[in-house]
Amino acid sequence: MVDAPETRPSAQTLAGWHPLTRIAFRFSFVYFGLYCLLFAQILIAFVGPLADLLPRDAVIWQMRFAEPVTGWVGRNIFGVDTVLHLNGSGDQSAIWVMIGTALLIAVLAAGIWTALDRRRTEYRTLNAWFLVVIRWCLGGQMLWYAMTKVFPNQMPLPSLTALLTPYGNMGPLEVLWGQVGSSPVYEILLGIAEATAGLLLFVPRTATAGALLSALCLAQIWILNMTFDVPVKIHSFTLLLMSLLLLAPQARRLANVLVLQRPSDPVTQPPLSRSPQVNRIVVAVGVLVGLWVTAGRVMVGVEDYGAYGNGAPTPPLYGIWNVAEFEVDGAVHPPLLTDTERWRRLVFDRAKANAYQRMDDSFVPVQAQVDTEAHTLTLSKLPESRDAVPPLLAKFTYEQPAKDRLVLRGDIEGRPARLTLDYKDPNSFPQRSRGFHWTQEAPDSH
Repeated sequence: MVDAPETRPSAQTLAGWHPLTRIAFRFSFVYFGLYCLLFAQILIAFVGPLADLLPRDAVIWQMRFAEPVTGWVGRNIFGVDTVLHLNGSGDQSAIWVMIGTALLIAVLAAGIWTALDRRRTEYRTLNAWFLVVIRWCLGGQMLWYAMTKVFPNQMPLPSLTALLTPYGNMGPLEVLWGQVGSSPVYEILLGIAEATAGLLLFVPRTATAGALLSALCLAQIWILNMTFDVPVKIHSFTLLLMSLLLLAPQARRLANVLVLQRPSDPVTQPPLSRSPQVNRIVVAVGVLVGLWVTAGRVMVGVEDYGAYGNGAPTPPLYGIWNVAEFEVDGAVHPPLLTDTERWRRLVFDRAKANAYQRMDDSFVPVQAQVDTEAHTLTLSKLPESRDAVPPLLAKFTYEQPAKDRLVLRGDIEGRPARLTLDYKDPNSFPQRSRGFHWTQEAPDSH
């Protein structure tokens, strides 16, 4: 078992806090406490391997519970009426209002607390427990995001539609995702760094190192989110502030060692109790919590890797199929860029990332069902809601006279259709075929 931190107070530890320090602590205690309670993802990390038992919308339960308060604040103070959506964006108006509400409550609570507790000169014990909670919450989030990179699921290999999309038509987020996803080794190394930081945070003796590494990782993440317009700006910045909050009590000691080249006391975590046994129990619990969270995130990472990540099996007819002949209602459509009905390509990809491409190069995502025994292909439009029945787009029987040729016969939206398609190997794109070279006589754009 890891030894508990030193519990004997020094003369400097027994001194009272500066008034501004006390006010800052009161504000931070309320604000970060509210954030950890309201941002459900933080708490869900501690469910560990049981996370699969929760419904999909569990990540916004607390936010929805707080909507009567945050909605009132939004309408009456910020002048906006917001609706929270479960769509993966952490920068929705509703979440900005939630942050504004938490800030207002923290300012008000800190003011009232200061007025009612004027004689209190320090909050060492409360601060010690507060920092433990912040360490665990931050550690859980570092592991949460780490395992989506260790098993490269957050940014998988660029999809087949991404290979066909001109660079200028991509948004900044797509560019970032494609850049990281095209190098799984790089993504895995990023995940290992985040996982290391997260694990170090659960052990008091290594917590400062974990906070330092977390701050470095999160600073990069936040900058990328800001410069590539990734909708996780609020959460990444708050996690960065949490890592700096953990480093604040060690700032002078770290500066003495790293910058000023002066002697310094050991970097230790503040004691939780005068009882060494209590401190050891908390250390043991922290280690177990860290392992529990890690186990849960590893299970999710492995499951997602096989379901929609780079390890997902390729579907039948996987690949890019160029439409050579397109006939509807007996009329043959030549490949004119002005034709709004003709299809240019059909794309069958992993994780249901299927689409057909129009002649203007735009993509229409579809659901595809391939019956390899009956040789039927059914294409459906994406449903308007999660529980809605997807509208039927087309139904074909298919023949594959050659490995690189496909013939479809059936109907498109009730109209008789016949398509002939030619296969294009995805590995023929330079992004997939370029490979790695130790020796390069000159830079190669491909």
